[in-house]
Amino acid sequence: MTIKFKNVYINETATVTGPYESKGPFGKYFDLCYKDLYFGEKNWEQAEEKLINDAIDILIKKGQVDLKNIDVFIGGDLLNQIAPSNYAMSKFNNSFIGIYAACAMSTLGLILSASLIDGGFAQNVITFTSSHNTAAEKQYRYPVEYGGPKRKTTTFTSTGSACALVSSKNKGIKLESGTIGTVVDSGCNDVFNMGMAMAKAAGDTIYKHLKDIGRDIDYYDLVLTGDLGIYGKEILKDYMFNEYNIKLENYNDTGVMLYDLDKQPVYAGASGPACAPLVTYSYIFNEMKKVKYKKVLLAATGALMSPTMINHKLNIPSISHAVSLEVIS
Repeated sequence: MTIKFKNVYINETATVTGPYESKGPFGKYFDLCYKDLYFGEKNWEQAEEKLINDAIDILIKKGQVDLKNIDVFIGGDLLNQIAPSNYAMSKFNNSFIGIYAACAMSTLGLILSASLIDGGFAQNVITFTSSHNTAAEKQYRYPVEYGGPKRKTTTFTSTGSACALVSSKNKGIKLESGTIGTVVDSGCNDVFNMGMAMAKAAGDTIYKHLKDIGRDIDYYDLVLTGDLGIYGKEILKDYMFNEYNIKLENYNDTGVMLYDLDKQPVYAGASGPACAPLVTYSYIFNEMKKVKYKKVLLAATGALMSPTMINHKLNIPSISHAVSLEVIS
């Protein structure tokens, strides 16, 4: 399902990260970077809550937003019952829609925000997501203190929060359209190979977007996925060519972009819900404002697993949601 939006814009964004992200290639583009993973809190879960609150506070200041004019917040995270998001939202007296799409939450949040605005139900929406490396590792794999070895196909959960002010005001980057993906079972049950598990979902959503809207891949100056990593990126390129005869040339993966893979010990690259929006809302938007890129397709990817289902040795279903972002001419 692809939806074309008439008058929806991303007016402002904010990004907050941890130490690994600040030392990557886009450190100077983030609004706030912490030097450790606790952020002054007692535990990692509360640290992730703080990430969200800090990102929203920065967004409000940058966008000169009155919270009374925000119709609804939309957001989620990786942890059980999206607890950090719920705790963060308890500090705001605003309507809140909690969502879960694993690492595809950023684009799903944008699509839902745009749908509310384009349908006339809202004028200003703040959408956000977050992830925390050690909090996610504790829940989905093993606490980092165990020191367990990992395979080279493993991705490194990014630490950060990213949020966007989506509005009907003609300002910033236009949110031109959005494609809601389908759940795909690629036959992968390896929790240490998220790129393989999610690549097909990304490919199917990109193809669906192009078919629904009647475009060639060359329409876009840049196609971004998140967060397939270095191996999933190549799987996607092969899949798109073999399945749909589409060559991904002006393409990159935000999981590959977020870190310096030659210098940082992050295995196959970044993952986590924060990965795609951290790269997009900082560096990519900066380049779009300089008109290096005028039209960008962002297809965020999510592995819809749980520790229980992985222990049952079941395959990992995945999903990808995509948004088309354009510079206003």
